[in-house]
Amino acid sequence: MQHLCKRALASTLASVLIAMCLPLSAAQPGQDTVLDVPGGKIDVAFPDDPMQPTSKDLLRWVRSAATAVSQYYGRFPVPHLTLRIRTDDRPGVRHGVTYPRYGGLIMISVGRNTSTDDLDDDWTLTHEMVHLAFPNMPDDQHWIEEGISTYVEPVARAQAGQLPAAAVWKEFARNMPQGQPAYGDHGLNNTHTWGRTYWGGALFCLVADVRIREKTHNRKGLQDALRAISNSGGNITEDWEIEKTLTLGDKGTGTTVLRELYGEMRDKPSPVDLDALWQKLGVELKGGKVIFNDNAVDASIRKAITAH
Repeated sequence: MQHLCKRALASTLASVLIAMCLPLSAAQPGQDTVLDVPGGKIDVAFPDDPMQPTSKDLLRWVRSAATAVSQYYGRFPVPHLTLRIRTDDRPGVRHGVTYPRYGGLIMISVGRNTSTDDLDDDWTLTHEMVHLAFPNMPDDQHWIEEGISTYVEPVARAQAGQLPAAAVWKEFARNMPQGQPAYGDHGLNNTHTWGRTYWGGALFCLVADVRIREKTHNRKGLQDALRAISNSGGNITEDWEIEKTLTLGDKGTGTTVLRELYGEMRDKPSPVDLDALWQKLGVELKGGKVIFNDNAVDASIRKAITAH
């Protein structure tokens, strides 16, 4: 418990320092602005079209996503990101895509009538920025790229104080079943459906996170594995094989969890007993709300995953 308290304090201080390092610059639509981030810069290209959100609103939104990702990984994943904001007729944020070009390129659409509340609630930009922190995989392992972004996005936002922990576990409890294998499944490497790619990959991440924490007595988690991969140069500009990547991640935790779990799930269905997992973590979805059981055997693990 003492270790967790120190970790929470360190994370809070890191969040404050990161936020201080991301100044808002004056800008007008059609002009570019540079945001300084821990370990790099973000070149923000604004659309030429008039929009309801101001440039300051948009920069605040970018800063929020960058803060969450920088705190989760200990620094921003790439030295330089080009972020191009495009307009869209529908309110809200959508159509985010991340490329390795220019050292990291994100193109994302924001509706002309998007409100500041829409920007505050957005998850898409954080999801895309998480992609920057992992190397490109062969097509058969695309699931791990999308799974990491799907899993880390709400966790990182919770750790940064941008999302309540209950919202994270509600989303996981509601959506993780979409990642379970269906009839005819041949494992994550061979079943390229939407559910298995996004939520199957996220399910891999959740199980890995819990197993790592169980084996290390909650001293390490998936976050440490992903930081080790990123700190070894594994970002979106690199093309790596999954075995090399998972080996580096396991070194970051002092376990073999990632390689073992990959062996279990890569070429056979391997369904996860989610009822048992939720019971261990002390998570119950009831009437559309999450109820926590802090006496559950792995309740401390649940709390540590989203602690800020």
